[in-house]
Amino acid sequence: MTDARSRHGRVSLALSFLVQGVTFALLVTRIPAIQDRYGISDGLLPAFLAAVPVLAGVASVGTEKVVARVRPGIVLRWAQPVVLLALLGVGAGSEVWQLVAALGLFGLAVGALDASMNMMGVSLQRAYGRSIMLGFHAAYSLGGIAGASAAWVGAHQDRSLMASYLPVVLVLLPAALIGSRWYAEGKTGGDRVPAESGQGASVPFRLLLPLCLVMAFAYIGDSTVSNWSAKYLQDVLGSSEQLATVPYNVYMVTTLLGRAVGDLGVRRFGAVAVVRGGSVLAAVGFAVVAVAPGAWWGMLGFTLLGLCVIVPQTFAAAGRMFPGASDVAVARLNVFNYVGFLVGSPLVGALGDAWSYRGAMLVPMVLVLATLVYARSFGTEPARYGGGHERARAADVG
Repeated sequence: MTDARSRHGRVSLALSFLVQGVTFALLVTRIPAIQDRYGISDGLLPAFLAAVPVLAGVASVGTEKVVARVRPGIVLRWAQPVVLLALLGVGAGSEVWQLVAALGLFGLAVGALDASMNMMGVSLQRAYGRSIMLGFHAAYSLGGIAGASAAWVGAHQDRSLMASYLPVVLVLLPAALIGSRWYAEGKTGGDRVPAESGQGASVPFRLLLPLCLVMAFAYIGDSTVSNWSAKYLQDVLGSSEQLATVPYNVYMVTTLLGRAVGDLGVRRFGAVAVVRGGSVLAAVGFAVVAVAPGAWWGMLGFTLLGLCVIVPQTFAAAGRMFPGASDVAVARLNVFNYVGFLVGSPLVGALGDAWSYRGAMLVPMVLVLATLVYARSFGTEPARYGGGHERARAADVG
């Protein structure tokens, strides 16, 4: 049974996930406009885009140290407004150095925000005693759809970046600040590791490694869809330019639907079964894309992808595996979110140029299938590792 504080905390955290989904979508879907505004060449653009996940990974590692001294909710309360203001900075500048500063601030704040949001989600799931993590990520997906739609309207009406970003930030910033008043975590001090205890070392990397690999594999697949679906449909499968924009939108909608019902699946069948099912479905999707004879078959393949359940369950599994040090585990695991994002798009592009884009689609297929090897890591047993800390009982979400 959960109290009113936990229920309010769940709603306010879902709002934060939604706000971040809107914010990130507004940035990535207006990249061509950003490139035009600042006069960035095609050759230099990848360096700008890579800087964001690199800095986010650095900030995620730093957040592990910060939350040993302050609650993750405090980190999130300050990081989210910074992300929104950094987005405004991207729209307001006119010189390249201003874009560098805004993107740098955005990347650092996003790393702290992603880590602290998922720490709080893991903690609240423990308080509920059942799977709720997918619901938070469903809110993120809903925000992504809303942000992409707002970006489309701005591009369609030929609005400037500032004219597109400012109204959204004026709504989301006060909403996020007000919502942060109800942030809550599952147990006060129950799953945190005090800095002076030295127990951050009680999250051995060899035990966390399977989940880190799964996280990276999932984001390699996700970045493949994000960055290559439109080009693949148009250049390989011969679709029209208009039709080529559809797969990512369909992927986002199916991601939202999958996450909206995913928690029910975890409660009914267990996390291991849901992750295995999602991995097989994602592999089938990439296989269909690789052999698709035409654009509509390619769209079907992108629709089938079941990656949406893997990432939230990976964070939840880290919390169950290390119930006495879940904040540390989540912060370290979150870094591999950015590793997958950095590796995925260049890997598919390089293989596509050197070999074929059909063949390149087999790489994420094989990687998501590799998740089956590590599926047992999504079970409910806490890791047995040395050290003096007490092993808390992990909540059984199966």
